[in-house]
Amino acid sequence: MTVILDLKTLYEIDDSLWLEETIELLKAKNFEALDLENLLEELEDLGNEKRFRVASFLQQIIRHCLLLQFWISERDYNQAHWQAEIVSFKDQLKRYLTTNLRKYLEQEFEQIYFESVRYVRQKTDNQVNFPDTCPYSLEELLDPNWLPSDNQGDKK
Repeated sequence: MTVILDLKTLYEIDDSLWLEETIELLKAKNFEALDLENLLEELEDLGNEKRFRVASFLQQIIRHCLLLQFWISERDYNQAHWQAEIVSFKDQLKRYLTTNLRKYLEQEFEQIYFESVRYVRQKTDNQVNFPDTCPYSLEELLDPNWLPSDNQGDKK
């Protein structure tokens, strides 16, 4: 194991090597030599990245569900694609979802929906009337076998 004396400097120069050195120090239980400031920052970033990833997948699921259910004029042409996208994003979300990340999605559900509906309104040139609140539960959106019904429609 090569120990770089100044891990803070190494972090600024080569964060990949810094990570390797930090892992070696942790394995050796050499906690005094750790660059705690940057280690904490990296751990916080890792947590943020995981939250962003699951929120992004959920946002994609909601977007495609809304398009599938409400954009009737495009449904015939895009239905199979939108359904396939929903399945794909659900599968990807399932890979990353933990109990804590699910709680995060529950807490951020309204904001995630707001961002999703803002996107689909723009995509449809504001020609489709989408609900102001999410018409789907989180459980439905996570259910691998669930798809939205097509009993709603275009008109604004």
